[in-house]
Amino acid sequence: NISYTNCVIQHFLFMTLVGAECLLVAVMAYDCYVAILHPLHYSVLMCPTVCIFMVVGTWLDALLNAFINVVYVLKLPYCGSRDIHHFFCEIPALLELVCADTSLYENGFFVSGVVFLLFPISAIMASYGQILYTVLRLRLNMRMRKTLAMCSSHMIVVTLFYGLIIIKYFLLKAYHTAEQDKVVSIFYTILTPMLNPLIYSLRNR
Repeated sequence: NISYTNCVIQHFLFMTLVGAECLLVAVMAYDCYVAILHPLHYSVLMCPTVCIFMVVGTWLDALLNAFINVVYVLKLPYCGSRDIHHFFCEIPALLELVCADTSLYENGFFVSGVVFLLFPISAIMASYGQILYTVLRLRLNMRMRKTLAMCSSHMIVVTLFYGLIIIKYFLLKAYHTAEQDKVVSIFYTILTPMLNPLIYSLRNR
């Protein structure tokens, strides 16, 4: 059981953390790009001011997105059953309880998804594409192995995280059931974030 207020708070925190994760993963890819391709300028390009700006910008964007989503969700009329077919208060589960047309909200959520998925994915692909191009052009086996070892773990997490979110939110409902949504949610809300500390601490010298 959860109260309406706690459900809204949970929804806000969830949206904030997922949004921040989406953007922070892209920032990490840029960090790898600078470390590998511009090592002598790393301390300038990634100075404390730039790092603070990136982190603050990431969290402010995530908070703004979560706030807009929560305000809209609060205005939706809920009727009938109050049973949420999920582990927590998540958008698809909450929309099932709404007794009104939610197409406008779904369109807005799609635009939000483009900002928090398409732009970061593009930045990640550009960063790693440039890294791979440079390393393959140099043809240094030792450096290639070190670079691929450094980038591969991050790319695994990126693929898992973004892939599961795209499956959950942007595939048509006909392609996945509520039970499958629960399993996918466990992966991108619990397992993927748990892997981050391991991935970024192992092989990190």
